[in-house]
Amino acid sequence: MTSMFVITYRKIFFAISGLFVLAAFAAIFFIGLNFGIDFKGGSILEVRYPGGRPDAAPVNQVISDLLIEALPVQPTEESGFIIRTRALEESERVALENGLSFDSAYPLEEVRFNSVGPTLGAELRSKAWVAIATVIMAIILFIAYVFRGVSEPVSSWGYGIVAVIALIHDVVIPTGIFAALGYEIDSLFVIAALAILGLSVNDTIVVFDRIRENLKNKIDRDFKIIVGKSLRQTFIRSINTSLTVVLVLLALYFFGPESTQHFALVLTLGMVFGTYSSIFLASPLLIVAEKWGKKK
Repeated sequence: MTSMFVITYRKIFFAISGLFVLAAFAAIFFIGLNFGIDFKGGSILEVRYPGGRPDAAPVNQVISDLLIEALPVQPTEESGFIIRTRALEESERVALENGLSFDSAYPLEEVRFNSVGPTLGAELRSKAWVAIATVIMAIILFIAYVFRGVSEPVSSWGYGIVAVIALIHDVVIPTGIFAALGYEIDSLFVIAALAILGLSVNDTIVVFDRIRENLKNKIDRDFKIIVGKSLRQTFIRSINTSLTVVLVLLALYFFGPESTQHFALVLTLGMVFGTYSSIFLASPLLIVAEKWGKKK
């Protein structure tokens, strides 16, 4: 039986989650996060060449000749480039665009230009961390309140803490994957992370709510059996719901605009690991919490 398999071999699933989380933290701390201009300040210029774009090498050389600190240019679609630099003054932006046209040999169009100062970038980064921390605290309080009528064998606070452990798992792993791949962490990433928190906790609460109902109905004296039966009752629902969302996100990733690809990728990873955690991590952790409660 699937549900009892999860409960019986929970240590294996804990180990799998632990390895993913450790690998994610290793990538975050040793490789580092590639913060976008939203968080560290700088300018981003996107240009399009209607008559065909030049090679990336001469474009990078133009930027170097202008003594502008920049990352290697990023081709976009079939006729454009995205250029990320330090914060540029208006005169520097004009000089850069003139240089990128190669004396009008490659006429270009400016698609967008955004500039964020380092002070504002640091402020936005701080606010992003505050937003995530606030959501996590709100989730703990909400679950503790909703499950206040279930104090045995796991306290209502226990449900909240277990849910947050699962949420940290769901956000840390996609963040680590982005760090390993060198993908940019921007405001869209933060929005996706907050969305993951909401989607994942919803899946977890569905299972927890079924456990609460089964506890009230006293379907069994063994808490482990109750958790297993609750998982069996919600397993198909969790998989089907997540699968439909993932299919939509994959369609957005492969067929949507380039600007939303990383956003769709974060959400896809979050949904996959969120579904895993709600089934294979959060519910088995309740059994661990119950055992700890008995030892006190």
